[in-house]
Amino acid sequence: MKFEEFKSGVWRQQYQYKSFLPALVNHEWSWDDPRLNVLLENATRALGELNAYTRIVPDVDLFIQMHIRKEANTSSRIEGTKTEIEDDVLSEDDIPPEKRDDWQEVQNYVTAMNAAVKTLATLPLSLRLLRDTHATLLSGSRGEHKSPGEFRKSQNWIGGSSPSDAAFVPPHHEDMPALLSDMEAFWHNRHIQVPHLIRAAISHYQFETIHPFQDGNGRIGRLLIPLYLISNGLLDKPALYLSAHLEKHRSQYYDALTRVRTSHDIGHWCRFFLQAVMATATNGRRTFEKILSLRSELDSAVFSLGRRAEKAQRLIRHLYGNPAISIAHTEKVLEINTNPARELIAALVKLNVLAEISGFKRNRVFIFRRYLNIFRDHEVSMSNDGEIRKQNHRNL
Repeated sequence: MKFEEFKSGVWRQQYQYKSFLPALVNHEWSWDDPRLNVLLENATRALGELNAYTRIVPDVDLFIQMHIRKEANTSSRIEGTKTEIEDDVLSEDDIPPEKRDDWQEVQNYVTAMNAAVKTLATLPLSLRLLRDTHATLLSGSRGEHKSPGEFRKSQNWIGGSSPSDAAFVPPHHEDMPALLSDMEAFWHNRHIQVPHLIRAAISHYQFETIHPFQDGNGRIGRLLIPLYLISNGLLDKPALYLSAHLEKHRSQYYDALTRVRTSHDIGHWCRFFLQAVMATATNGRRTFEKILSLRSELDSAVFSLGRRAEKAQRLIRHLYGNPAISIAHTEKVLEINTNPARELIAALVKLNVLAEISGFKRNRVFIFRRYLNIFRDHEVSMSNDGEIRKQNHRNL
């Protein structure tokens, strides 16, 4: 089917409201729009460059964990959580009680993503994997009473106080099995010639339109994107996360999804999606470059610590994966006594590697702020992509 001929679905009358029944997606797709070809080429190239970094960066899995934490923070923030990335790297005991619910949701996201990626090593992407991921996402959090791990068996809606005044009403739950089976078949259909980035774009739209869970659809829908790319070999590691871009361009994101349903304009959505991939992959590559630069700088700096240099390097390596530390935790990581741990932390504070954030005289907590700032910069670095933004505007 050509994008230009696509009909997105129909509205079905239910009791006192209408639900939207989307068209099936498991078929051939093509388009006449040359802008899509250019964007597809650019997004594929940017994604390939990002993936190359995950293959050459030493200890890349340590840094990938911070990518996942950053994505967890941003994706959850789109849904209303209010923790910052500095909060999310702390232990639960160091989190103020009023932030613990938000903190738990972010931790669940990290756990769900790690478990899903691990599963992809032995099992293909599937509806079962999404249900398992959803169960982990909502476990022990504010969504634990909203059927974790189960597709909904009642009507949900977006916006408004009920389906009758909602901004959007997804398909009735009785229509979901056929829609979900069709989407799953689309992921694995080798008889159609559709580029994987286009499949990922259409799959995200379809998932968000079906809205198959009672809660957590936005987060699972965003997780679906890297999971699809990993399962099809476009990424070796979960290094691409679109949430920062989608949060920054939230109104355009929702408008693009809505435009498909109201105006059948699947091409506009795919252009938006490819631009998001291109910008995010480019910024992800820059993040790796900054990490490598910081690592080189710190490797040189710790030589000034003399006999403590070896332990300092070991602790910094630990901090790349867990950028918050206490003296007691340092003792465990390095298997040293309290005084050497305290002296080492003090030396790293002096070198501007660590910064104390708790304000306590005892049980102090230190963070690897320069490292965290790289991931904070990843959010705002979109502002440095003037040429990308200009190109995006032209292609829309």
